[in-house]
Amino acid sequence: MNLLILLNLPEPVRLRYYNHIKTAFPELTVNLVDHNTKVDPYIGTTDILVTFGAHMADHVLEKGRNLKWIQALGTGVDGIVDRPTLRDGVLVTNFHGKHGPPMSEATIALMLALSRNLPRSVRSQSQGKWDRFAPRLLHEKTVGIFGVGAIAKELAPKCKAFGMRVAGITSAKREVPGFDCMYARDELETAVKDLDFLVLLTPLTAETRGIVNAGILAAMKPTSYLVNVARGGVVDEAALVEALKQGRIAGAALDVFTREPLPEDHPFWRMDNVIITPHLGGFHVGYVDEALPILDDNIRRFVAGDLANMHFVVRR
Repeated sequence: MNLLILLNLPEPVRLRYYNHIKTAFPELTVNLVDHNTKVDPYIGTTDILVTFGAHMADHVLEKGRNLKWIQALGTGVDGIVDRPTLRDGVLVTNFHGKHGPPMSEATIALMLALSRNLPRSVRSQSQGKWDRFAPRLLHEKTVGIFGVGAIAKELAPKCKAFGMRVAGITSAKREVPGFDCMYARDELETAVKDLDFLVLLTPLTAETRGIVNAGILAAMKPTSYLVNVARGGVVDEAALVEALKQGRIAGAALDVFTREPLPEDHPFWRMDNVIITPHLGGFHVGYVDEALPILDDNIRRFVAGDLANMHFVVRR
């Protein structure tokens, strides 16, 4: 049985997955590539593919005629299950339940960086310039969290600890501890009118693709910020560029993008009111240690034919 690891991650991280699986499962033939353009020597005979949705491409699935199982190493499975080239019989599993701490900490860091205008201080430091200005606070501000799942439930109390008011925007409106109020997804335009921060945590689906559009951005306060740690496709990026250029919102912190890596000529790179991080939200030094036990158990169950008891099977 052949297993292919397709990961566009730093080499030490890729090799940790590769060396561990090769040692733990000597009966498998394990191969490793760092980009989807390099799969051709292996993909035709691959039974198991270990990857992230963002690292995938249509030709991987087209040429993977022997594929039986795809293990996504993140929660999101967009880039995999939404590709028309994915055959019905291919099992897909993901990995979740561990993203609350890193994602919530990343969000708080980005909110603080925006409110205190840390990029301005870093630019001044590089110029040896003593530049004093009045930062904003998170205290007594209102944050709206779009996507009320496990990560949002961890983020909300952290926001409350800063003295913030917390609103939720969700497809399933309900009372959730840590939230002061809740809006339905179709009330998004109403909800954003009172927000100081709009944090995106919603999965990318047909319903959420491009949902943060020109109309939503126009409804936000000119002093408000957008934080996207969900998926790039949730935001109409062209509309966001225009809103930022025209000062219709104060700024944005973006960890995810419609196209990754973000092209070098994209306007976001050159905007002083934008903070860019390269899809680091859920990633941290302990991530591999958390993922490997789930991956190991899924491989054992798959090899044994125990598909019904594999972890985090994606229903599609």
